[in-house]
Amino acid sequence: DSYTFLSEFSKNKVIYGINTGFGPMAQYKISEEEQKDLQYNLIRSHASGLGNILDPVYVKASMLARLNTLSLGYSGVNISAVQVLVDLLNNHVSPVIFEHGGVGASGDLVQLAHLALVMIGEGEVVYNNQRRPTSEVFAELGITPMSIKLREGLAVMNGTSVMTGIGIINAIYAQRAIEWSVGISAMICEMVDSYDDYFSAELNSTKKHSGQQYIAKLMREGMADSKYIRKREKQLYNTHIEEEIISNKVQEYYSLRCVPQILGAIYETIIEAQKLLVEEINSANDNPIVDAKNGNVFHGGNFHGDYVSFEMDKLKIATTKLSMLAERQLNFLMNPQLNGILSPFVNLGKLGFNFGMQGVQFTATSTTAENQMLSNPMYVHSIPNNNDNQDIVSMGANAALCAKKVIENTFEVLAIEVISIVQALDYLKKTEGLSAQSKKIYDSIREIVPEFSGDYPIYNDLRKVKEFMMENSSWKV
Repeated sequence: DSYTFLSEFSKNKVIYGINTGFGPMAQYKISEEEQKDLQYNLIRSHASGLGNILDPVYVKASMLARLNTLSLGYSGVNISAVQVLVDLLNNHVSPVIFEHGGVGASGDLVQLAHLALVMIGEGEVVYNNQRRPTSEVFAELGITPMSIKLREGLAVMNGTSVMTGIGIINAIYAQRAIEWSVGISAMICEMVDSYDDYFSAELNSTKKHSGQQYIAKLMREGMADSKYIRKREKQLYNTHIEEEIISNKVQEYYSLRCVPQILGAIYETIIEAQKLLVEEINSANDNPIVDAKNGNVFHGGNFHGDYVSFEMDKLKIATTKLSMLAERQLNFLMNPQLNGILSPFVNLGKLGFNFGMQGVQFTATSTTAENQMLSNPMYVHSIPNNNDNQDIVSMGANAALCAKKVIENTFEVLAIEVISIVQALDYLKKTEGLSAQSKKIYDSIREIVPEFSGDYPIYNDLRKVKEFMMENSSWKV
């Protein structure tokens, strides 16, 4: 038991955060009678966050991450620290944690201070969609606050659990986004009677990237029963063509032809992020580390968030590229000079009088532009602080929150694109020959947004489709 070991081991020794001050004030020794109050002072002084409140799903993931870390037995906390987290999770109580605060060097110090504040029965929580004082909700639910006995405040606050919790939710949503992108791309291929060699095994196996080959395989299998996909050898190889200018399009634009190459790189980035986040959530990431097995306490920097920060930057860059692909595919649908088969802006009404999807393209374009701006890396934006004790920091929570915004933006672009493609398929009357996979997507979107030819304020339907796409997978990736 690491708590029992630490209780004995720390007597007559200098152990950071038990009988010393914190950070640059670690040289100040704390008397035994002040040690419990030291932990309370740390929690209360660092509950200093600002900005928006973190959504409960991200807080829940963060609490799970902290619970797992403390349960590994390297933190030296008493059992009440674990029990209160279990009680919060089981009762769906979400501590009020603010987006702004942590720099990701002593971990998510400010965000986790707000978690620790709730764990000692103070601060605020969100319960049943209401923001309330923690003490009231604990009394109502019979939750016992965490007991401060040794270093519980520091053990809860030193760590990467908030950036990791946000990161894990980000990685789940990013995977859903690429699933939708694969599905939508396939629908456009069917819409334009695409050739099959773009996603063929033969073509894609000549490039050695596993992600590219996997995306091509998904598209190939998903469109296997489509009545619209053409074989190049039948159309262009086994037929003598007399025309000087070939009316039968030889190759599609890159936003269709290069989907395996583009989404393959994005897919591999998502998978790598998931792998590293799982490693982080299963790591001891506070300081100092209590090694009861070998009878020692080690001081170091496991709370530094570089792994998560770097992965979040890579994830948001990949997801921004996904939104750029969606925006270019959308532009292809909007412009009859590009697609050659649709009305301007996929207008099912009267040209000149109705507007089709003209208005929503502006939203997709501006949102994609915001993603491009947000994709500047946070990982390299270290600012020394804490009297230069934290002289190089990770900005991990900021990186995770920027990635969160980019991913949510991407679903807005995807929602606009998928509504446009179902409108296009109805315009062309090409729904009956679709693959089963594409028809499933078509039907699910049409349940939310029926076919329309007149103009109406579409913003509520856009929101409904975005929420549906974020909560549902379209294609198993």
